[in-house]
Amino acid sequence: MTDQQQQEPQGELTARVKPMPKDLNSEGDIFGGWVMSQMDLGSAVLAVRRASGRVATVAVDSMHFVRPVRVGDLFNCYSRIVREGRTSITVRVEAWVERRGTFQLEKVTEADFTFVALDQDGRPTPLPAETTP
Repeated sequence: MTDQQQQEPQGELTARVKPMPKDLNSEGDIFGGWVMSQMDLGSAVLAVRRASGRVATVAVDSMHFVRPVRVGDLFNCYSRIVREGRTSITVRVEAWVERRGTFQLEKVTEADFTFVALDQDGRPTPLPAETTP
């Protein structure tokens, strides 16, 4: 699905924050590292929930910045689990902004964040069996 075709976010809202002037890069847009860190935090919400505990980010794949984030925009992460392994969870995160003043929702980037479940000693551990509500 191309960016122009997707009209609304896919997944659960897992982070919402307003970037500040301290988060600017030298061009006056929000620094890509700030965007990536917010996406890591947002995607971890689902990974921690699924692992029922501690996780660590081990990979980020396919991140493409398609629009800038600006001071005053409301930055939102929408996340969904797209793959599970024995100890790992891959979460697709879409970053959308609500533009300051117009309140228009625009997709700015997306990426796949892979986490590994960790035991109390920080070693990989199998994911618990899924429970149905």
